[in-house]
Amino acid sequence: MENTASIFRTADGFGVSKIILIGTTPSPLDRFGRERRDFIKISLGAEKVVDWEYVRAQDLRFKIQDLREQSFKIIALEQHPKSVKLVLDTKPLEPFVLIVGNEVDGISQEALKLSDSILEIPMQGKKESLNVSVATGIALFVLS
Repeated sequence: MENTASIFRTADGFGVSKIILIGTTPSPLDRFGRERRDFIKISLGAEKVVDWEYVRAQDLRFKIQDLREQSFKIIALEQHPKSVKLVLDTKPLEPFVLIVGNEVDGISQEALKLSDSILEIPMQGKKESLNVSVATGIALFVLS
């Protein structure tokens, strides 16, 4: 929950127009539609200024197809054999969707197959990955 709330704040800072929450990703509202105080404490109200929607995991393919039809480039942020290193001059030529995964399993194979490109943050230390909210911030900084 903390990572998702942090991503909302970061998204607001970079002018992201919408966040799409998939599957088990925590949302700013509980299952009864009430605001989650723990979420709001971290997002600092960003969930009120960044548009968001929830999509069931089984509808992921349809959502990505819909976004592609709206001329969005689908970019996955993942360590993968087909990934390209994210560098400071990486700029998409069109509006884009950035897909980030959970910290344990990453991005689903289905989402990777549906992506136009896969970007990877180069790691120089001993750890092989970053916290998802930090990685999202880095990617949005470079791509914005």
